[in-house]
Amino acid sequence: MSRWVRALEVGAAVTGAAAAAGAAGLAAQRTVARGRARRTPDMGFGSVRSAGRTVVATDGVGLHVEVDERDDSQAGTAADSTTADSTTADDPTLVFVHGWLLTMDCWHFQRLALRGQHRMVFYDQRSHGRSDRSHAEHSTLEQLGDDLGTVLDAVVPTGPIVLVGHSMGGMTLMSLAEQLPELVGERVVGVAFLATSGGHVGRLLPGAPGKVLDGLQPLVVGSLTKLSAVVDAGRRGTAFAMTRRLAFGGPVPDSLVVFVDEMISATPSQVIWDFLPALRLHRRYQALAAFGGAPALVVAGDNDAILPARHTKRLAGELPSAELLTVADAGHLVMLERPDQVNQALVDLLARSRPRARSRR
Repeated sequence: MSRWVRALEVGAAVTGAAAAAGAAGLAAQRTVARGRARRTPDMGFGSVRSAGRTVVATDGVGLHVEVDERDDSQAGTAADSTTADSTTADDPTLVFVHGWLLTMDCWHFQRLALRGQHRMVFYDQRSHGRSDRSHAEHSTLEQLGDDLGTVLDAVVPTGPIVLVGHSMGGMTLMSLAEQLPELVGERVVGVAFLATSGGHVGRLLPGAPGKVLDGLQPLVVGSLTKLSAVVDAGRRGTAFAMTRRLAFGGPVPDSLVVFVDEMISATPSQVIWDFLPALRLHRRYQALAAFGGAPALVVAGDNDAILPARHTKRLAGELPSAELLTVADAGHLVMLERPDQVNQALVDLLARSRPRARSRR
């Protein structure tokens, strides 16, 4: 086995060196795109903020949390058509949970569209964004579900809740439901799953080749962990091109690619390796039962290169009150690529959730 490990380490080193050697051309692409982005209207990516606070997880990791409070002077008078539906004091608190390698800033368009109309909670998952780094042994979906429960206890201790999760954030919602089904059943009046899966996400290829690769992942990850500095050097040149190709379903403005690239590139490679086993072992379709008959929204980009739409569509089949939105020509970051469609779907989910929210108060 040691010979296999050594071979993988050498292979990873060669791959990392090759990536670093080819980084110059790809880095030039990034520079050109950033120049074009600066010449386009400023979308204010990363600038939508509220006063932050730190919520301490059960293992001592500090989680950065921001709360956008409801503005009663604006409620029901939204300037945007996506929020034209009237709001009431019975509205639940919306809690947004981002995915792997991203931050709360990925909810940029949703935060702008719904701000003031509803009370909203955003936080950076452990080892991401402004939150503290986690030990590898706590980089698990069980811990992420526990973190979400801790955030709810701290900033939404009472009242109805609508949970919104993207990718690994959706898996975090399932982990919460698995650990605290009573809380979910009593307080969650609506749930949205965007570009996520209930399991088997580690199988990157179909059939027998996928099974082989799935089995080798722990060995590969163990080898790459020892070479994080080399891999990071390669990522600095290649991340932008990978983001443009894999995160979106079609052409998007350079400013959007730059924004996502900066979020991903700010996440150290070690964080990738820390969470990869948890994603590979994720199996939580049974946990969906805790959401019961709560109104649900399931969103899939039909050109998702990271989690194919079949994953999200299966979720819709597991949730009795789910409405499935399949967004044409959209990729994994559907909430950034097609914000108007996603925002309207969230508004519709809130409308469906209000009767349940009133019954919970």
